[in-house]
Amino acid sequence: MRASILRGEIEPGARINIDAVSRSLGVSQTPVREVLQRLEGDNLVIYSPGRGYSTTPLLDLAELRALFEFRLLVEPWAARSAAVDRLANPAAALEKELSAFRATMEAGGELRQDLVAHDTRFHDTILAAAGNPVVRHAFAQTHCHLHTFRLYPADIDGAITAAEHSAVRDAISACMPDEAEQAMAEHIRNSFHRFAQAFEGGDELPPLEDNGPPRRRIVE
Repeated sequence: MRASILRGEIEPGARINIDAVSRSLGVSQTPVREVLQRLEGDNLVIYSPGRGYSTTPLLDLAELRALFEFRLLVEPWAARSAAVDRLANPAAALEKELSAFRATMEAGGELRQDLVAHDTRFHDTILAAAGNPVVRHAFAQTHCHLHTFRLYPADIDGAITAAEHSAVRDAISACMPDEAEQAMAEHIRNSFHRFAQAFEGGDELPPLEDNGPPRRRIVE
């Protein structure tokens, strides 16, 4: 059901008939309800009294921008922090993740689901290495990769993301905090504008900016 929502096979805003789903899968309604509760936690479905469950709408352009402004505040800091500590440097894990994704791209096939899984793991590895579990949890609660995945075109090219991830990995591996922060900020800005093109007029948006000063820590 999660995959069907993410691929758009269950349309945004569509009501989910629990009885019909349980009959189509040949299971009772109990496991279907359990799945829907988990999807509600991911903000992929919403429950309304008297209407039941329905899929959440796609992000609109203002919501997309707000999400990426949050990412621009948090993720460049995380990349900088990950590049500072040589002992806890996550470069090896990032390279392993990138190598696996490159192999997936070379194998061909429908890439969107593999791309969102790679993107989620790559960014979470950096957030984990930054060493602030509160920030990592707050980022996870946005479910940003699930929601942006629903905006991916079917013919998405993962090579651009892989190249930008490689630049972030290289700076972290070299323990160069300024470069890691800059590479991540550039990746976030570029990603925003790629997704914004799904909206009319999205290619004419002003640049996505973090208006705050550069900072080594979120809390001084």
